[in-house]
Amino acid sequence: MRLRLLIYVLAGVALVAAAVAWIFYMQRGAHMEIQGAILKVRTLSTDENSSVALIDFRCANAADYPWVIRSVGVSLTDAQGNLLDGTTVADVDAARLFEYFPLLGPKFNDSLVARARIQPRQTVDRMIAARFEIPEKQLQARRSLRIRVEDVDGAVSEIVAEGRDSTRSAAGSPGGSRR
Repeated sequence: MRLRLLIYVLAGVALVAAAVAWIFYMQRGAHMEIQGAILKVRTLSTDENSSVALIDFRCANAADYPWVIRSVGVSLTDAQGNLLDGTTVADVDAARLFEYFPLLGPKFNDSLVARARIQPRQTVDRMIAARFEIPEKQLQARRSLRIRVEDVDGAVSEIVAEGRDSTRSAAGSPGGSRR
């Protein structure tokens, strides 16, 4: 009798474990998240107290559902540890920056703008430009740079780059120097 009860209990536990594993397997693509990396940061001094960061990044939608952009924000942590929010620059104005300052180099990627779609399981290269009310040297000496991407359904993901890897200043810009 005891052996028979033990067999039934073990069979029940195995069935429950199989059901839980099947549920987790079926939900593997339902987690809405953008994963990515910042590839290149170009900086431009607009005057002695403000500067622009032009950020090229790669992002991937790991979900089985499209990610529709509601908003994109950029912030940085400066050398003293203060969190500073940037004002994103419109795509048309970002194109003008590349046109007026050829030392920035070419605009490699389209800007990530509101209502843009990242399809399920798709990886895309995009860029975003943001203006900060700090001098370019302070922008280049940052601890981290953060891109916050919000979906229309409320999901939020952040792409973070620690340090100042891949930063290049535009030579010839006001206050700029070539690194």
